[in-house]
Parts: sequence; structure tokens; C-alpha cells
Amino acid sequence: MARPFSTHALADPVSAAHADVNSFAWPEPPAFPRVPGAPRLSESHCEWLRAIQIVDEYGDARTIHIPCERPLTVFVDKRELVTLMTLGAKPEFLVLGYLCNQHLIKDVAEVESITVDWDVSAAAVKTHHGINAWAERTSRRVVTTGCGQGTVFGDAMAQLEHLSLPGPEVARIRQSTLNRLLETMRQQDSIHRKSGSVHGCALFQGAEMLMFVEDVGRHNAIDTITGWMALHGLTGGDKALYTTGRLTSEMVMKAASMGIPIVVSRNGVTAMGHELASRLGMALFGRAANRHFLCYAGAERFDSEPESRPAPVRVVSG
Repeated sequence: MARPFSTHALADPVSAAHADVNSFAWPEPPAFPRVPGAPRLSESHCEWLRAIQIVDEYGDARTIHIPCERPLTVFVDKRELVTLMTLGAKPEFLVLGYLCNQHLIKDVAEVESITVDWDVSAAAVKTHHGINAWAERTSRRVVTTGCGQGTVFGDAMAQLEHLSLPGPEVARIRQSTLNRLLETMRQQDSIHRKSGSVHGCALFQGAEMLMFVEDVGRHNAIDTITGWMALHGLTGGDKALYTTGRLTSEMVMKAASMGIPIVVSRNGVTAMGHELASRLGMALFGRAANRHFLCYAGAERFDSEPESRPAPVRVVSG
């Protein structure tokens, strides 16, 4: 006989849900000064989590949270560029980072302002002198494995020939530092813990987390960090990037464009991502959680401090 639904968890669900949502916040990044000529940014806000009622496998009805996903159409000097599906956590940084990673701008000082208006789901980018060769630079696209947003302009691969990461003698990571990084992420409060369905990226300097952001797609999250770094003139040579998403070719390219030589993922690595990281001399760690990881590429940047293997367990049959 089917079990009747239980409603014991639905007492005042709306107020309880909103109290939980409003109590959540990511850690504030350090207050670095902005670069000279940095664009003016709006400070838009939107709902990150929404409360819904579900029925679980025990037949109990209860309230849970799911992440909000919304379109953000980017206009550059009143010309439509792209529509990004986003959580909307740091949309101004997302738009700025997208422009940087798509190589539409070389310097954030080219942008006068970025204004996000959630009433019309649009971001208005105003530049000082326009984007050179707009039609050519926005016409060639490659469909990638992104979620939320997954296209790169066709000349992105050509940019790799001009990228140079700092050598392993100056940019490397110790196993103890990697373990502290992973422990920081294990303890980090997140939308993923509350609801799932999002990806996160974090920027580290040594074992110190500088910035953490989540979005519906890992590409959005890394673009957001790119925008924050560019706004404050931060270079990536002494940084490490952590992501919950898989390390595809585009994720490796974006990290390399940021100048970051060490990338760590909770997920795995694709063959093309591995090939590009090897070509670039990037250290690539995957399947990284707790104190476990695999160094897929760039072992010359890694100072191993091996832990003792657990003793084998003898099974004695009766």
C-alpha cells in the first residue's frame, strides 16, 4: 500500500526558506585597489536560491532549495553579443571576465562601464572606443562542452601560441599546501551543499583563498574570477585555480589566459585538456578531494610529500 505523504516539515516553509537563503554569503575577497581607468560597475542583486516543495523517497513532503538560473543578455555598445545562463552571483565580474577570456578586450580600461539590470535581464557594456573588428571577432565560434555557457571564439586556440606560463622553478606547489587548499574547499559553505546543481571556482595564493564563486556553469565561474582579477590588476603566476568542474580544453585555455600555472579539480580531465596542459607546462590535478588527488600533468611543478600507505587488511576466512 502506498505510504501517505507527510506534511510535518511544511510548517511555515516560506519564512524558513527565506531565512536560510538570506543567511548565506560567500566570503568577501581581499580589498585590493582597482587598476587605473577601471570601468564603473553596477552592484546588482538577485535571488540565488528558491524554495520549492518536494516529496522524497520516504513519501515525506518537505521544503528544499534549488539554484536560480536566469538569462543575462550582454550588449556591447548597444550591439547584442551573447546570452549567458547564470546564477547571477557576480554578474559584472562575469561580463568583464567573459570579454577578457574571449579576447574582445586587452585591457579593462577599454571599458567605461558595465550595468546589469535584472528587470530586463541585460548587461549593458559601454566602451570608450568600441571593439576593433567587431564582426570578424564575433563571427567564428566553436561549440564546446560548457554548461550554462559553452562557446569560445574561433581564434582562441591561436592565442595559445602567445601564452607563456612562469617556469616550474618559481611556480610550484607542495603537497602540504595542496592538502590545505583541499581542506579549505571541504569546509567552505556553498550553494552546492544547500542545493547541488552548480559549479564553483576558487582562486588561491598558496593556501590562502582569495576568491570563491559559484554559478550554473563552470565556465561562468572561471570567467567571474577572471573579471575580478582583471579589475584589480592581479596576475596569475603565483596563483592556483580550484574548480569543481571537469578540466576540458576550454577550462585549461582560460586558466592559461589568466596566467595560472596550477589548476586543481574535484572532477576529472579530458584528453584534450590534458594535451593542452602538457603543451603549456601547466600542473593539472584532478579527482582531488580530501587528501586524495591525481597529478595528470606538470609533475615538475609538484613537490611531493608522500603519505604512508595504509596497511593491507588481512581477511581470514572462517
